[in-house]
Amino acid sequence: MQTKTRMNVYFEPELLKKVEALALRRRVSKSAVIEAAVASFLSADASERLEAVFAHRMDRLGRQIDGMDEDLAILGETLSLFIRFWLTITPPLSDSAQASARAKGVERFESFLQTLGRKLATGDRFLRDLSRDIDSQRSKTADPE
Repeated sequence: MQTKTRMNVYFEPELLKKVEALALRRRVSKSAVIEAAVASFLSADASERLEAVFAHRMDRLGRQIDGMDEDLAILGETLSLFIRFWLTITPPLSDSAQASARAKGVERFESFLQTLGRKLATGDRFLRDLSRDIDSQRSKTADPE
């Protein structure tokens, strides 16, 4: 008969609640849950599993960063094209028109900020809309009717 040695340990209250909940769900003692967790932690394959979990997370983060790089490149190109277009079509203003143009610019900028705030609050993003438009155009050209 194998005997077990008693050990007193301290847990954060939230962690203990999770242990108790798991023990109830599995219909085992809290000691059995703790013993299995410690055995898993100390087993030789635990480090390999941990490494696999980290590798999976790193791969996912890498894909997310690649997506962000692409989004940033699209944003940079969009901004540069807009600036080039704006500088090309905007005529110089006379001194007498400067004040009214500046006032109109402030009014338009305030409107722009309100529109931007609404877009950000709803979660709609330009790049998501753009990718949806591109995907729908691709599907239309791929599926001839």
